[in-house]
Amino acid sequence: MGGHVKRAFKYRFYPTASQAAELSRTFGCVRKVYNLALQVRSEAWSQHQERVGYGATSAMLTDWKRADDLAFLNEVSCVPLQQALRHLQVAFFNFWDKRAAYPRYKSRKRSRASAEYTRSAFRWREGTLTLAKMSEPLNVRWSRSLPDGVVPSTVTVSRDSAGRWFVSMLCEDPRVMPLPRADSAVGIDVGIDHLLVLSNGEKIANPRHERRDRTALAKAQRSLSRKEPGSNNLAKAGFKVARVHARIADRRSDFLQKITTRLVRENQALVIEDLAVSNMVGNRRLARVISDAGWRQFRQMLEYKAAWYGRDLVLIDRWFPSSKLCSVCGTTAATMPLHVRKWTCGCGATHDRDVNAALNILAAGLAVTVCGADVGPQRSIPGGQSAKKQKAPRRELRDSLLI
Repeated sequence: MGGHVKRAFKYRFYPTASQAAELSRTFGCVRKVYNLALQVRSEAWSQHQERVGYGATSAMLTDWKRADDLAFLNEVSCVPLQQALRHLQVAFFNFWDKRAAYPRYKSRKRSRASAEYTRSAFRWREGTLTLAKMSEPLNVRWSRSLPDGVVPSTVTVSRDSAGRWFVSMLCEDPRVMPLPRADSAVGIDVGIDHLLVLSNGEKIANPRHERRDRTALAKAQRSLSRKEPGSNNLAKAGFKVARVHARIADRRSDFLQKITTRLVRENQALVIEDLAVSNMVGNRRLARVISDAGWRQFRQMLEYKAAWYGRDLVLIDRWFPSSKLCSVCGTTAATMPLHVRKWTCGCGATHDRDVNAALNILAAGLAVTVCGADVGPQRSIPGGQSAKKQKAPRRELRDSLLI
């Protein structure tokens, strides 16, 4: 089964009072250990230019648990604490490889409350899941089945800002395999008025999930602003705001899951622009609608589904003039203001702005695919820009360096 795709299956569960208390303690200890290790590693580098690795922090954990002021670390399973140190090591790997910013301290209020258990810290038996330090299995809502005969390799328990509890089980899924090769390819232009415009002329409307709940969200936020700081009512009002946000996020995710699955199943090659979404949401006038559209989430889903099912995902340079380039004659218009939705080229061709952009995106992507470009060097495309095939997403802990 070593060649199968590893896939996370996420379920909601409802803990008993004792289970919720145990998990809350574990979340707090995980956060404490992560922050202690980050402090040690940061000070070692800033003061002595020394790198402290996972092995050293693992040994420190034993000493921390012996200290009187940290004795509470012994009350929870040691496995999530060790996993927190591994996660910190991976965060440093990503920083050194310039894939992420420097690791930050975990905040009780702003950080995701979670704990990861490996095989030695949970029992999976006949469809029931029991975690270390617990006598009863979790009351999980099994909304879909796990692959037959598969035992999870890790289990991650989390609680979101709306107070909902989730368990994510990482398994090898033999049901995920490359799809039969398709003859079609599609260029995809993301937008705001229409979420997606495809090179075949199809336009997928933007559901504007946040707008549907804007009134309820505003009401909840007004109520939150009137509560006394530090009061129980403030916490209750905060949960109400979080529940509205969670409902919006759930609808957005469900919609994007369905759209990306359809696109990957129907097309052998999918071509999109390599947009810098983080920079674009810095525009105050567009941040709200761009975040609500879920462009980054859309791309992430396409990436892992293309890798799962043997499809090619090609990225086009963000500066490629897809909207200004005539897809018929290749002439580039001097300007193309955003309010212009249709335009006519000097060659006589009349274009729908978004469909034309999608056609140009597809043509640029096919040039890369036909030329056999790999994920390494970038190849030139019309307009003097570049395109590349997307690397398959990887999750590596670099075990040799975690010893």
